[in-house]
Amino acid sequence: QVQLVESGGGLVQVGGSLRLSCSASGLIFSRFVMGWYRQAPGKQRELVASISSGGRTNYAYSVKGRFTISRDNAENTVALQMNSLKPEDTAIYYCNADLLATSHNYWGQGTQVTVSS
Repeated sequence: QVQLVESGGGLVQVGGSLRLSCSASGLIFSRFVMGWYRQAPGKQRELVASISSGGRTNYAYSVKGRFTISRDNAENTVALQMNSLKPEDTAIYYCNADLLATSHNYWGQGTQVTVSS
């Protein structure tokens, strides 16, 4: 049974930082593309950042230069370091594991990030 468990969300002021972490179990972690998505109230879920099994990263334009995604294949974890946070970063952040070209795609339960101005 695949489980993705996020942690690290919370309330932070504008310009502050948060570090999200996702711990994965029940899958061969190193084979999966890992991603962070977010969904704000009334909006569609969107990709924030992803990292391939080989460490190649991809970022949404809105977070480039502020967020950094990383993974530890030995610990089965993926992290999202978020700096210079803005009110528009407020959302529920979800961890995702995707085995490309297959139906194996999994989601965590989400963690709330709120940036106050």
